[in-house]
Amino acid sequence: MINNKTCKMDANQMNRYLSAIMDLGELLLMHGAEVNRVEDTITRLCSAYGFIRSDVFTITSSIIASAMLPDGSTLTQTRRIKERDTDLGKVEMVNGLSRKICGAPVTEEELLREIQKIRQGRTVSWPVKLGMYMLISASLSVFFGGGTWDGIASAISGAVLFGTLCVSSGLKLNSIVQSMVCSGVTALAVSFLVKIGIGIHPDKIMIGNIMLVIPGIQLTNSLRDMINGDMISGLLNMSEALLKAIAVAMGFAIILIFGGV
Repeated sequence: MINNKTCKMDANQMNRYLSAIMDLGELLLMHGAEVNRVEDTITRLCSAYGFIRSDVFTITSSIIASAMLPDGSTLTQTRRIKERDTDLGKVEMVNGLSRKICGAPVTEEELLREIQKIRQGRTVSWPVKLGMYMLISASLSVFFGGGTWDGIASAISGAVLFGTLCVSSGLKLNSIVQSMVCSGVTALAVSFLVKIGIGIHPDKIMIGNIMLVIPGIQLTNSLRDMINGDMISGLLNMSEALLKAIAVAMGFAIILIFGGV
């Protein structure tokens, strides 16, 4: 545990604390937190570690933070966010750590150790993810009017979708291009399954797959950002979400038009 007096003594140490705080903000933004949460967390942590003022600007791909030391000097750091996914478990871990620090700031070594623990936190294994993709695809296909065979076909094409997402992620494709490619490959799989007799209604099968790649959380966060007054971030998030949705529709539509499904 540390106190604010310790923080005020060493500007280099304060710079390291700010870097660690930015690490936590980066983790939040990378894993699905809204902009307001990122800015509020960084501001509160800066206050906990003895900065007398902090100004944070966050958009979907960048964090800029300036923090003022008690002697009037200012430290500024930026982070460029290149990869984003949804992992609300890590968001909750960062939230828990930030609440702990605001109550009783921890030492630099303990802070870095906790950050590393969050980075290496347990993730869902690929067999479980594959099973969930198949189960959700089949359930939604049946829910929207498909039959038993449509559900089976949707589960198989959901597995194809999962595999395509894994491969395209490894290739570091642009998220919008990735959405189009994955939906196109999945539509081809649906077309093949229907032609060989596994599945009857391709539209009911595809709707189960489409729901897996629609950027619903991103769209929700964009609306929340705009409601909170973060218009730039909200508009950027909404634009990206709409482009992804269009890319998904185009991927399926191209196969429907030219593939004769």
